[in-house]
Amino acid sequence: MPSPDPFAAVAGFEGVPSAVRAARDAVDALLRDRGHRPVGPEVTSESLLRGAIASARLEGSGSDDAAVRAGAGDPIARAAVRLSTELLGVLPAWQAAPLQALARLHAIVAAGAVDEGELGRPVVAEGADRLAALARSLSASTSAPGMVVAAVVHAEVVAAGAFASFNGLVARAAERLVLVDSGVDPASVTIPEAGHLAAGADAYRSALEGYRSGGPTGLQTWLLQAIRGYAAGAEAAVDLVR
Repeated sequence: MPSPDPFAAVAGFEGVPSAVRAARDAVDALLRDRGHRPVGPEVTSESLLRGAIASARLEGSGSDDAAVRAGAGDPIARAAVRLSTELLGVLPAWQAAPLQALARLHAIVAAGAVDEGELGRPVVAEGADRLAALARSLSASTSAPGMVVAAVVHAEVVAAGAFASFNGLVARAAERLVLVDSGVDPASVTIPEAGHLAAGADAYRSALEGYRSGGPTGLQTWLLQAIRGYAAGAEAAVDLVR
């Protein structure tokens, strides 16, 4: 989509503005429930852990919550948790150089799972070009809502499939960074990964496949599904603010 602001170009798709308003209302209501109490690190850490568990399941992990919390989950779950513990530390890099930040996310999540030469390095040339184009778009200003940017980033990283492994985990981690950086959820309280999982793993994958296949219908379907996932992710964190 050639456009000086590719995110804004899709933010007006039918149904997307109203979906953003509804999801933003859900997130804002959650954060208002917190009142004037500061969000402590324990709240953010728990949100990140729950997000890691949900993200691992979307990636195919079969580990249950108790096993993951005990550090005994399968390799996918352990990778997701490792990434969640370091995720917010990547935020400054994301703000300065998104492409380098994506490489850093992969290096964290894939440590020990791929050859060192593949850590943080795209192995699919077409995918590398796609990530570079995404990074250029992220480095430019946009009038699009943060949720739209987050949804596009998520889908683009998955569709690019640039890394040797764990592209889905990297995509959902990048999505969180966008939600934090754009001010949608500055303290990372909501659990967008759980919101995506709540719709069902098959529905989630189908919407992403529609995006990957190209065309405005697939893009619109993904945007609506992802943004509804942000509302569901707020609902999944209600007990964290009480």
